[in-house]
Amino acid sequence: MIDNFRHKGLRNKMVTYLKEECAIDNINVLEAISKVPRHLFLDSSFLDFAYQDKAFPIGDNQTISSIYTVAFQSQLVDLSQGDKVLEIGTGSGYQTAVLAEMKGEVYSIERHRSLYKKSKKILQNMNYRVNSIYGDGYLGYERTAPFDKILVTCGASKVPPALLDQLKIGGVMVIPIGEVEQVMTVIIKKEEGIFSQVEHSNFKFVPLLRDKS
Repeated sequence: MIDNFRHKGLRNKMVTYLKEECAIDNINVLEAISKVPRHLFLDSSFLDFAYQDKAFPIGDNQTISSIYTVAFQSQLVDLSQGDKVLEIGTGSGYQTAVLAEMKGEVYSIERHRSLYKKSKKILQNMNYRVNSIYGDGYLGYERTAPFDKILVTCGASKVPPALLDQLKIGGVMVIPIGEVEQVMTVIIKKEEGIFSQVEHSNFKFVPLLRDKS
C-alpha cells in the first residue's frame, strides 16, 4: 500500500482547497483528511484522479463521496475525542477512516457484503481500529447504542426511527433527507422524543435501503 510524497502533496493541495474554496474550517477535520490516503480506497483505474473533488464508483452501484461532501459531513458531525459514532454506509471505508483519524470510537455498517469485506480488509491493513458491521443500516446497531454521533452517508426519504432511538440525549445525527435530491440535515436529540433540526445545502446520495443484500 503505497502512499508517497506525491500523494501527500496532493492531499495538502486538497486541504488548501477545502479551506479556501469550501469554507471548511474545523481543524480536526482538515488534519484527518490530510492523513487519510484517499487513493487507497479507489480502484487502480482512478488513482490519477483520487484527489479531485469528485465522487467515483466503488461497485454495487455505490460511490465514494466527493472530498467536499466528506469534509462537510465530518465538520457537521464534529467529533470530539472518544465520541462513539455510528456510520451508516461504510462504502469504500474512506469516510470511516476520516472519522477514525478524528479520534472517534467508530462503528460502521455496510449492507453490501462485497463492500463490507473489501472495506474491512483495507481499514485493517491501514491499522484503523474500527468496528465493521455487516447489516441493515436502517435499523442502526442497537447492540452498542446509544451513540454520541450518527453519520448517515446515503440518502434517506425520512429519518429511520431506530436511529433516533439510538442517539444519546444531547447527541447529533447528520443525515441527507430527500428523494431525488437530499437536504443535509443536522438533528440534535434534546430529550427523549424531542429533537431540533437544522437544514443545510442540497446534495445527491445513493439511497438508504432496507434489509441486507
